[in-house]
Amino acid sequence: MEATLSLEGKVAVVTGASRGIGRAIAVELAKRGAAVVVNYNRSADKAQEVVETIRNAGGKAEAFQADVSYFDQAKALIDFAVKTFGGLHILVNNAGITRDNLIMLMKEEDWDEVIRVNLKSTFNCSKAAVRHMMRKRWGRIINITSVSGQIGNAGQTNYSASKAGQIGFTKALAREVASRNITVNAIAAGYIETDIWEGVPEDAIKSLMSMIPLGRKGEPEEIAYAVAFLASDQAAYITGQVLGVDGGMAMA
Repeated sequence: MEATLSLEGKVAVVTGASRGIGRAIAVELAKRGAAVVVNYNRSADKAQEVVETIRNAGGKAEAFQADVSYFDQAKALIDFAVKTFGGLHILVNNAGITRDNLIMLMKEEDWDEVIRVNLKSTFNCSKAAVRHMMRKRWGRIINITSVSGQIGNAGQTNYSASKAGQIGFTKALAREVASRNITVNAIAAGYIETDIWEGVPEDAIKSLMSMIPLGRKGEPEEIAYAVAFLASDQAAYITGQVLGVDGGMAMA
């Protein structure tokens, strides 16, 4: 069969999909034919808006509430996708938060929460998803990490550690499941225009912008296009890789 960027017949779960990058990913995967489970934790109305956007365009989607930093809830999310749409082919681990501060001022709970939400959720959802994917001998796991996990960022020891952890997790899991035709990759997002940047001081924004060779912010859709490619048949020989979608910030 000819390799294609179509995702017809595939089922995708996108965590943290009620807004920003997650929303753009859910919409893009649905455009390409995937049935999408839109995961959210607190933003039920926004998640339902994403579902309606997909349905109004002729796609298939359902919303599901789960705090994926807890394994039982992550498993319930994956089970819901399998029960509702008959399987699971694509998992996008996008859920994440920031609790920025210099380490001398960072509270222990802010460290713990960022690691739990950003990194443990990736473990939780992947562990639950791999069982289904291994039975079908096909799967795509895509972890949304950050340039902060590659180059570090002052005031983000917790966030940078969680995102670097996702990169190591990606490479290790890719080796574990490759024999079952499951690929595992990461996308290292740069400065993307989302509400996560609200409240960041203007001088910090200017400093970040000066580090971007392309000289502009990225759009959530630009992350979504990369996810759609890694989820497709055409990316079948790519695994254990980190794709930077960052305007050139973290060139090796």
